[in-house]
Amino acid sequence: MQRGGGRRHRAVLGEAIGKQLSSTVGAPGAVALRLGSAAVILLLVYRPSLPRSRTDVVLVLGFGTAIAGMNLIYPALLLLPMGLASALQLLGPITLSLLTSRRLRDAGCAIVAGCGVWLFRTPHGARFPLSGVLLALAAGAAMAAYLLLSKKAGARNTGGGPLALAVAWAAALMVPLGVVDQRTELLAPRVLLAGVAVAVLSAVLPYSLELAALRRLPTRTVGVLTSLEPANAGLAGVLVLDEHLSGVQWAALACVGAASAGTLVRPERNRGRAAANTKPSTSTADDNARGHGAA
Repeated sequence: MQRGGGRRHRAVLGEAIGKQLSSTVGAPGAVALRLGSAAVILLLVYRPSLPRSRTDVVLVLGFGTAIAGMNLIYPALLLLPMGLASALQLLGPITLSLLTSRRLRDAGCAIVAGCGVWLFRTPHGARFPLSGVLLALAAGAAMAAYLLLSKKAGARNTGGGPLALAVAWAAALMVPLGVVDQRTELLAPRVLLAGVAVAVLSAVLPYSLELAALRRLPTRTVGVLTSLEPANAGLAGVLVLDEHLSGVQWAALACVGAASAGTLVRPERNRGRAAANTKPSTSTADDNARGHGAA
C-alpha cells in the first residue's frame, strides 16, 4: 500500500507541474508534451511488437483512447482548482466500483461522494465554470475505462507492450492538437524538460505500476489507491500552485476520499467468511494424511 501511495503522490505532483506547464503552453501543448514524451520513453523501454489479432488491435486502440480522454483533466485544471478537478475525476472510479459491487454500503458511499462535490461551492456564492466541471467528469469516465482496459491488457500480455502501444496511439490523437496550437514553442529546452518531468511523474510511472498491480489485484482493489488523490491534489495545489482551499473545501476532499475508500475496502466480516471457507479443505487434507499414516 505504501508503494501505491507513493505512486499517487508522484502522479499528483506531475499534475501540479502539468498545470503550471498548461499556463505556459496551453492545455493542448501540455498534453502533447506529456503523451509524446511518455510514448517515446515507453516504446524505448518495452520495444513492443505490433498486435497480431483483431482483438488485440481493438484493445490497444480502446486503451489508448481512454488514456487520451484522461488528459481532459488538463484543460479542466485551467478552469478549476486542482483539488476540485481531481475530486470530480475521481467520481469515475467511484462509479466503476459501484457498478462492480452489490453491497448496500456502496450506495451510502456514493451519497457521501456527491455531498463532497456539492461542498465545493464557495460560501460566498462563487461558481465554477460548467465547461471545467464537464471536462473533469469526462476525464473521470475515461479513467474508469482506463482501469478496465488496463486490467484486460495486463491479462492478455505479460509485458508492457500493450501499454506502450496504447500511449503511442493516445499521443497520435493528441500531439497534433498541441503542435497546431503552439508549434515551435514546444521545442524550447525549458518547456521540453518540464514536459518530460510531467510525462515521467504522471504517465510513465503511474501507468506502468497500475498495469503491474492490475495483473495481481481486482480493479476495485487497485481503485482504492485513488482514494487519497483529492487530498493529495488539494495539498499539491496549496504547496506547488499557491492555491487556497477553505475549511469546507477540505471537508469536501475528505468526503470524496472517504467515499472512495469505503466503496472499495472489504469489511472484516467478509474476510472472515473467506478464511472460514478455506478451513474445510485444510481439515480434509489433515484427515487424509492421518488416514495414510494409519494405513
